[in-house]
Amino acid sequence: MRICCLGSGSSGNAVLVEAHDQDRQTRVLVDAGFSARDLESRLGTAGVHPGELDAILITHDHGDHTRGMGVFARRHGTRVHLTERTFAACRDLFRGGEQTETYTAARPFQVGALRVEPFLTAHDAADPVAIALVDTATGARLGIATDLGRPTAGVRHALSRCDFLVLEANHDEVMLRVGPYPRSVQARIASSHGHLSNHAAARFATELLHPRLAGVLLAHLSSECNDPELARAVVGGALAHAGWRGWLDVARQDVPGPWLDVEALRLRCGPEQLSLL
Repeated sequence: MRICCLGSGSSGNAVLVEAHDQDRQTRVLVDAGFSARDLESRLGTAGVHPGELDAILITHDHGDHTRGMGVFARRHGTRVHLTERTFAACRDLFRGGEQTETYTAARPFQVGALRVEPFLTAHDAADPVAIALVDTATGARLGIATDLGRPTAGVRHALSRCDFLVLEANHDEVMLRVGPYPRSVQARIASSHGHLSNHAAARFATELLHPRLAGVLLAHLSSECNDPELARAVVGGALAHAGWRGWLDVARQDVPGPWLDVEALRLRCGPEQLSLL
């Protein structure tokens, strides 16, 4: 299993995931929060032609996760998977010629070599979910959880066995409080249906530690109320204090990140990681 974050933040989110099963290769895009043209450009940077995508998996209806899905799906014939209520909330983005398929949280489904396990989150959207993806050939498990609001028991369970996590670290509490947003927006972001702060992400990440967790990518950082190095220091410091020595980085909004091989990262941790946890 490989992962490439095409971009993550308040202005757009999209994560590319690839898996192989014998001669079959599967590529899915989790969220499509950039324009279709921008998605095509970012996929090109990752070395993937838009027509090579097997599916787009949408987590919720907010524009920074759905902006380009309709145009992209019509242009390239890509199937879009989303819940019924998310589909209803995003109806204006569709024209009727797209391939769409609805799914239900807590009911896994298969896309090629990947098993998709959607689960409910606490966020102020029509029907918000996060997604775990399992490479059926290797068993590698990837959790993609942004826009969390708060880590519920269901979210903890779904992410507890992941080899790699894409985890929200949206804001710094002080920067949010003194930042440019109106009080109403500040309250929404900080609420239990808003976004995880750096410190909340740090606490949650340490709760999810287990011997196979090889990497954490911090995502959905606010451009106004966070700083990548601050997020890295807060979450990375908490993980290091807990004895974890895996891979940690921060997703960028403006450009795609590198391809990351989940199994290679896990093997790199090796016996030393196992002995620490």
